[in-house]
This record gives sequence, structure tokens and C-alpha cells, in this order.
Amino acid sequence: MIQVKNLTRYYNSFCAVDGISLEIKKGEVLGLLGPNGAGKTTTLRMLTGFLKPSAGDIIVKDLLISEDALKIKSLMGYLPESAPLYHNMLVFDYLCYVAKVRGIPRDKIHLRLKELSSLCGLSGIMHKTVDELSKGLKQRVGLAHAMMTDPEILILDEPTSGLDPNQIAEIRAIIRRIGKEKTIIFSTHILSEAEATCDRIVIINRGKVVADDTTQNLKSRAAGSSCIDLSLYDADPEEAKKLIAAISPDIRVIEKEPEESDVVSFEIHSSSSRDIRRDLYKKIKETNWSIAQLTRDSQTLERIFQELTKGEESYRGGER
Repeated sequence: MIQVKNLTRYYNSFCAVDGISLEIKKGEVLGLLGPNGAGKTTTLRMLTGFLKPSAGDIIVKDLLISEDALKIKSLMGYLPESAPLYHNMLVFDYLCYVAKVRGIPRDKIHLRLKELSSLCGLSGIMHKTVDELSKGLKQRVGLAHAMMTDPEILILDEPTSGLDPNQIAEIRAIIRRIGKEKTIIFSTHILSEAEATCDRIVIINRGKVVADDTTQNLKSRAAGSSCIDLSLYDADPEEAKKLIAAISPDIRVIEKEPEESDVVSFEIHSSSSRDIRRDLYKKIKETNWSIAQLTRDSQTLERIFQELTKGEESYRGGER
């Protein structure tokens, strides 16, 4: 349904999005993840036609955004991170105004508002001014705005940013309901949020795609790998890294900032579920170093996210 080919965006000399390519299927709920400043918002603004790409193409249902931007926009609903609401208007009046602007026939406005009120949980606040609402309720009003024309594609930029846990759960539930009928793309930097709602996760870092896979495959990858925290007394960092790396070809060693001046610390990532602590102990025992810490954590999606957004590695479809 949506094809993104080598999408690039510069702000002067700064490259915010660097050659991103994606294909998004009809009916898919896609989570665009990345740390703050990774290029998520810029990517979404280009997808909606708000920003013009410096290079690359966006194709939506065989329409090129460079040639048919208005047609493409008519297929989309967009909720930016801060919903653009008129705070002095009643919620009912505001949504009526949006309906008229978006071309909803007058005789159908009341029915559409009733449908959106039920879907987004607005029944009890239609008589209130937008300014009276909590941030979570304002997000719901913004979501109703984005859904007004019943678009095929819904693009949400950080829809749960700044919300409390209860409000986050409510917005997630709405997204899951909508996702049964529409193609949804939403950005977040909270991995658990994407895990709870998405069919597929794309992680970007420094403007590049570093992971693109189904939620289930990423979970499987997490379950089949591990991370060991190792701290040593009296060890030379470079010699220690060489010794650790020689244990197995499927491990990667990252030196960490030491908590004590006479300690060197490492994160040891393994793509295998095999526990290598016994091998580590035997190797270290042959030296004059002492172990300050040796602990093993099962790899989690959070760990994978941290690992991918620290470096330049990329991971696609189960292979890195």
C-alpha cells in the first residue's frame, strides 16, 4: 500500500533522514521506533506531505507524493505529537468545525460525531471546552480529528507522549480497535508500547533503519540471545577484550564506563542462548585478574533497542 524508497531529508547540512526504504502493507500496524532525534517525526511529516523530501520517493496506492500530494493526503489522517486544537471551543463545536472543513456533508456530521465519540471515548466531554481537558483527553479529541473522514491510513506521532499509565492504556486500546480496519503508522520511543500494539517494528537511529521485522520475530530473537555483565580487577582493558572475544565467534564485547577506578567493565552480547560464564571463569582464572561481577541477563527487546540505537549495526528479517 505504501512504498518508501531511499527517503532522505536534509536541514541545511544536517541529514535527519538518510535513505530510508520501507514497504507497508494494507491493514498493517507499524511502529516506528527510535531515540529522540532519530528522525521519526521528520519521516512521518514526509509521509503526510507536510515536508518535501530532499531525495527519494513515496508511493501510496500507486500515487507519487511529488505529483499527487492532495490525493494522498485525502487517504490519510494525521495526529502530530501536540494535537492542533482550538482550546477555547467546546469539543462538540470543534469537531463540527473540523467535519465542515473536511467536507463531511451537513446531514452526516451528527452521525459521524456520534461514531467518533463512541470510538474515542468522548461521550462525557462533548460539552466541555478543550482547555478543560487533561492531556489524555486532548489526545483523544485529536485522534477523533484525524479520524474524521474515515481515512484508510492513520499516522500518529508519539500518540502517548506525556500521558500517565492509565491514559496510555486507553490510547493503546483505541489504536488496537482502529488497527483492525486501517493501516496505522505510529512513532514512539517506548518499546513496550510498540510491542503491545504493532504487527511490525521498524527501529531507526541517526536517520537510518537499523531493524525491520515483525514483533514476534524480534521477540524470538530476544529469547534466543543473552547479555553478560563482567567486571574485573587489575585487568588491562584491551587484553581482557581479546581474551573474552576468543571464547566464541558469536559474541560481541562492549567496554562500559567503570564504577570504580580499579575496575574494568564489559557488556558481552551473545546471539546464542548458551551460557558462557563457565568458559569466562576458566579463562580469567588463568590470569592474575579478579572477578568483581559476573552476571547473565536474558536478552530483552529493550536490550536489543539499546544495542541497535547505540551503534551502526542493522538488522533485517532475522539477520543482522
